[in-house]
Amino acid sequence: MDDAASPENNGEPDADVFVIGAGLAGLACARELTRRGLRVRLLEATDQVGGRVRTIQHPGGFLLDRGFQVLLTAYPLAQQLLDYDALRLGRFYSGALVHLNDPDGSGAFHRVADPLRHPRDLPATLLSPVGTLADKLRVGYLRWALQNTPLRELFARPETTTAEALRERWGFSETIIDRFFRPFLGGIFLEDELRTSSRMFAFVFRMFSRGAAALPAAGMQAIPRQLAGALPEGTLRLGARVASVEEQSVEEQSVEGQTVRLESGEALDAPAVVVATEAPEARRLLKRDDIHPEDDIPPAAHRSTATVYFAAGRAPTDEAVLMLNGDRSAGPVNTVTVPSNVQPAYAPPDKALISASVLGAPSASDEELQAAVREQLRSWFGAGVEGWRALRTVRVDYALPEQAPPYLSPPVKAVRRRPGLYCCGDHRRTASINGALASGRAAAEAVTTDAPALRASP
Repeated sequence: MDDAASPENNGEPDADVFVIGAGLAGLACARELTRRGLRVRLLEATDQVGGRVRTIQHPGGFLLDRGFQVLLTAYPLAQQLLDYDALRLGRFYSGALVHLNDPDGSGAFHRVADPLRHPRDLPATLLSPVGTLADKLRVGYLRWALQNTPLRELFARPETTTAEALRERWGFSETIIDRFFRPFLGGIFLEDELRTSSRMFAFVFRMFSRGAAALPAAGMQAIPRQLAGALPEGTLRLGARVASVEEQSVEEQSVEGQTVRLESGEALDAPAVVVATEAPEARRLLKRDDIHPEDDIPPAAHRSTATVYFAAGRAPTDEAVLMLNGDRSAGPVNTVTVPSNVQPAYAPPDKALISASVLGAPSASDEELQAAVREQLRSWFGAGVEGWRALRTVRVDYALPEQAPPYLSPPVKAVRRRPGLYCCGDHRRTASINGALASGRAAAEAVTTDAPALRASP
């Protein structure tokens, strides 16, 4: 819960640990530290928890996630830390509809389904022009192989780009790479050149194979809110923007450890501090060009996205399915979904919410982007698109950290800067919900390993 400013420390620490940032990593870290009996203060600069996992409450009764986001139910850390029943998850169809343009300018959707979950759709999948028959068989083998290989082994395989792995390691044709993998993985990695690490691809495809993509009934921000709701009273402090983190000198130590200075001028002392922010903010607070010397992550390296939301009286499809642009030259749209088909609470009764995602940071104005998206989707769904009402264009500049090789070499980056100072976030592991949660918990474990005196008494 939110909490007022802490009193002057009078020589006593304000907490055992300060965690900076109430995104998924910070929430997971604070939860684990409190579970171990430590006094934790979680400092969040904004007025809400969640970091990049946010949901906008539109005045018209729509729920607009901050960009196209889903929860993969197979994420190991999500299974451990989240109450799926309480989130009331709605699940996407296990597969996709791929839109391809014909030479005459017309176009059609072609189905690609998981045959184990949708056996009736196997014939349509095998006959679709999205790839060759051999490609479809290779997808089945890839699914089996990734499901049955231990994660540790997947992350130990040589790292290359996803595009190279699809061609050379798995033998896929350029047809299925261009028509299916680029838009499908592009919606996850936020880049369709498929320069993202092959290790990240293997992890994500395994998660899709083992579980479903889902949306909580109250929007994606229900995930961080659930984590925050489990914290003890007084742990969370909103509106507390941190100016700096300083290691105390011997002369100025009122308590042994770190000083967190807020932009308000307030100074807070604790034996340990965990920086659980996005990578650019972590670099600022840690006063380094890179988070850790061996990471070699350029400061500006990240992925952006824009999502155009429309309201309609009728959905363009009744399915809870991901629709992909299989022709990269056809327009700006990469992915289209109808979130209200997955979760009816995303739209008011008798209305549909349509989400169209664009990769990168479009230079066009919101009005220009909406017009370009509408024009492209008219060729997908017909003239009825003209009646859709544009609700909002959501732009996310820092949506994901760069994940090109050697991003996951090693797959787990150090959370410990030095005893008493730690750094966690999705930039320390896979850039995913699972990576953020795992990194946060790892930071909590490092804190208690370094400072036995902070552990709760048995």
